[in-house]
Amino acid sequence: MAEKVTSKSPSDLISVELSARRTGMSFQRTRMSADRTLMSVIRTALSLIGFGFTIYQVFEKARDKALITSGAAPRNFGIALVLLGIGMLVIGIIYHMQFMMGLRTERQDMAASGLVHAESRFPLSYTLIVAVLLLVIGIAAIVSMVFQVGPFD
Repeated sequence: MAEKVTSKSPSDLISVELSARRTGMSFQRTRMSADRTLMSVIRTALSLIGFGFTIYQVFEKARDKALITSGAAPRNFGIALVLLGIGMLVIGIIYHMQFMMGLRTERQDMAASGLVHAESRFPLSYTLIVAVLLLVIGIAAIVSMVFQVGPFD
């Protein structure tokens, strides 16, 4: 095991240590940046799913109360928005998972080479968990809209 680098260590060891720490921290910044990107996808998908479901519900209720005779076009538009939100969320989740796996692999390779310490945790993304939960809610909403069954009927 290498000895601990301190301010009294030779300047070349200090320089290498600081470089390894900066590189390790850049992995954490990149991970947080990927989470922020997924949060943007979640925000947009949530808006699409919410607007689509609301449009669908408003026109379904209006048709049920005989305020309009046909609500097919708004119904289809609402369903299309929900499907677009779900599709966007699926693509965002897949991209995030691929990116994070690549980042973890790169970090492990650099740690094995001794270029970074990799002592800090590289935890599971809570943003990814929220994205998956929103995906489940979106799928439940589309099932409810298309088949008129489920928790949102």
